[in-house]
Amino acid sequence: MPQNSMTIKNWSEADQPREKLRDNGARFLSDAELIAIIIGSGTQDVSAVDLAKIVLSSVQNNLNEVGRLSLAQLTLFKGIGEAKAIKIMATMELGRRYKESGTKYQPKVTSSASVFELMQPLLGNLDHEEFWVLYLNNSNKIISKIQLSKGGITATVVDTRLLFKKALEVGAVALIVVHNHPSGGLEPSPSDRNLTKNSK
Repeated sequence: MPQNSMTIKNWSEADQPREKLRDNGARFLSDAELIAIIIGSGTQDVSAVDLAKIVLSSVQNNLNEVGRLSLAQLTLFKGIGEAKAIKIMATMELGRRYKESGTKYQPKVTSSASVFELMQPLLGNLDHEEFWVLYLNNSNKIISKIQLSKGGITATVVDTRLLFKKALEVGAVALIVVHNHPSGGLEPSPSDRNLTKNSK
């Protein structure tokens, strides 16, 4: 019969995630300990922290990849039912929105890196392609940000007429087009190059 020594409630109080957060603050907890607080309990064989470590190790300890796990994928882990999976998904989405809110009112686009910081929370964890446009004024401040299209895993269709129609409507003097590759590939596809060429 499995021993219960792995359950968090039997650990010393200093090692229990909730108590560690209460006494020291959230920043002192590992990713696994934070996820353990979210799921609340493990199984008869493993603690919530160990269960969280199993989930993290399945995606090479990459929190962004945890955010990409679907309900079906999460419930494949022994000890994670639908309710726990939903809690994980809700928390990851809340984290994404929190990160987005920190850059939402970025006053000025100064580099491609600043565009990445703004858009990565929106596009970084998607399993489909989306095409977004940032419209700028003459000070490079963002006056509008819209999703122009949403596609499948490998492509999305863009109507350049709509792209420029919106630019005229908001009085933009410049625009930045942004879209993601769910595969993680950094090189533009032939269709990306054609769109850029046709938009000039």
